[in-house]
Amino acid sequence: MSPVFPMLTVLSMFYYMCLRRRARTATRGEMNSRRAIESNTRALPINVEIVQYAKEVLDFSSHYGSENSMSYTMWNLAGIPNVYPSSGDFTQTAVFRTYGTWWDRCPSARLPFKRTPPTFCSQDYVELAFEEPVYPTAVHILETYHPGAVVRILACSANPYSQNPPAEVRWEILWSEAPTKVNGPQARQFTPCIKQINFPTNLIRLEVNSSLLDYYTELDAVVLHGVKERPVLSLKASMIDMNDIDEDEDEEKYGCGMDTLNKQFSVVTLREWPTNGYFDKLPYELIQLILSHLTVPDLCRLAQTCKLLYQHCCDPLQYIHLSLQPYWARINDTSLEYLQSRCTLIQWLNLSWTGNRGAISVSGFSRFLKVCGSELVRLELSCGHFLNETCLEVITEMCPNLQELNLSSCDKIPPQAFNHIAKVGSLKRLILYRTKVEQTALLSILNFCSELQHLSLGSCVMIEDYDLIASMMGAKCKKLRSLDLWRCKNITENGIAELASGCQLLEELDLGWCPTLQSSTGCFTNLARKLPNLQKLFLTANRSVCDTDIEELAASCTRLRQLDILGTRMVSPASLRKLLESCKDLSLLDVSFCSQIDNRVVLELNANFPNVFIKKSFTQ
Repeated sequence: MSPVFPMLTVLSMFYYMCLRRRARTATRGEMNSRRAIESNTRALPINVEIVQYAKEVLDFSSHYGSENSMSYTMWNLAGIPNVYPSSGDFTQTAVFRTYGTWWDRCPSARLPFKRTPPTFCSQDYVELAFEEPVYPTAVHILETYHPGAVVRILACSANPYSQNPPAEVRWEILWSEAPTKVNGPQARQFTPCIKQINFPTNLIRLEVNSSLLDYYTELDAVVLHGVKERPVLSLKASMIDMNDIDEDEDEEKYGCGMDTLNKQFSVVTLREWPTNGYFDKLPYELIQLILSHLTVPDLCRLAQTCKLLYQHCCDPLQYIHLSLQPYWARINDTSLEYLQSRCTLIQWLNLSWTGNRGAISVSGFSRFLKVCGSELVRLELSCGHFLNETCLEVITEMCPNLQELNLSSCDKIPPQAFNHIAKVGSLKRLILYRTKVEQTALLSILNFCSELQHLSLGSCVMIEDYDLIASMMGAKCKKLRSLDLWRCKNITENGIAELASGCQLLEELDLGWCPTLQSSTGCFTNLARKLPNLQKLFLTANRSVCDTDIEELAASCTRLRQLDILGTRMVSPASLRKLLESCKDLSLLDVSFCSQIDNRVVLELNANFPNVFIKKSFTQ
């Protein structure tokens, strides 16, 4: 056969894609323009741009503030700006729980899931509702302190104020970019160039990654610009671009429609080939190793090429660790059903952020776990608002080997449902941050889950007596290595004493914003003496921390790596020098709003201890 024919085939395919692209853009742009020209005898309505601030904060993954106040909470994003254009640390802004890489370098850090696509780097999110559905023309984000965390902006087709839920919920990415380092913490208005979408929206989602930041990012308001009528694309949009010939592939890879992913999961008719090329000569294990580097959509796409690769791509060994969080907008009951046969050996499963707004039902989740839960060791369900008591009951019955359970920000689970967790005696990690767990259920969990090593109870506001909880932990959880008691309102020196006496393996302890702890009782010095293995200690916003406490930490906790004493008025530069000289591994020291530690002292300490990140926040 002449070599011209393959070239003609390639050219014909190229022209086919170009023509298809041309036809598609004509449908979207040129035809609209033509209609507008042909109807020039009629008066067309003027498409006035609507500018609106967020009306309501619907959902979020974490925040620095308390559940019972407005300071540093996501709810501050609703309405007009409170702070902008001022810069600095203000309580009237929205602040997420973490920043930097410090949380990835402490004892409670979790191992990452493999196969996470490089385009997905989101760590937190917030969803905002606006009054009027519009076709977005611009999104302005008012950042007032340490900007640069926003990495994705999405729009949703569902109207949160509609009485009739839509048959399908679509999410479209308006803008996305990898995290970037912004020079300086000053306020800015962030206005990225967004993509035009083909549906009106009044639900916007921001996703953030704070790993490159030197401190907490603070957001003041979000402004949505848009028009009521779908805008006509410009002539430039209808021109063929060489970079656009693979648009369909990009839409499948990065789009948020559920149909796309479900088509990849589904079984398709495979073509018969006489041979499988060189793949027939490769050992089975080697092909499996090669395929282990593919993301889940790529694996599903490859399965549609031939029977040999279909067999490899559907092998349950490829799904031992599976994270569906990057595809949260596309996962539904159908997706889980397609994956069931491939996940019979699954050990790690991440369904965080998935299933909301009816995408995953209780019955769909239950069916999946009944088939795939027997080998599960780790289950991530952060922000899974479809979860209810039935789901927790199914988890405890179908996952007998479960060791790690993350229910962070699952605030729709009723309090009584947490009693079921006590049945999983093998648990080593339990994250209940921002849940409605009550005291009775938690006492039962602590009593029966004596293997616990990592426990997060941050912002659990329905627990009445944290001293009783601490006493139970000291008696039953001897293997505890990390404990998060962020913003627990009623723990006292008695609970701390019981905890320190019984849990002497503790390496990480977060007592930030615990106002009932007073240094004058000796609770912090006792803590330091009893817990010599401490690597991370947060005493954030405890005004009573003093030199005696710091000096005891320097003497007893020489392995300390992270210390937060934000807000204390009673720590002097001299005690900090002793701490820095004694704790050679110290890498983070937050002395923001410490009245005796001014900028001159920070500069001096930074010069003498260059390996330590010493943070001094400010307000203008």
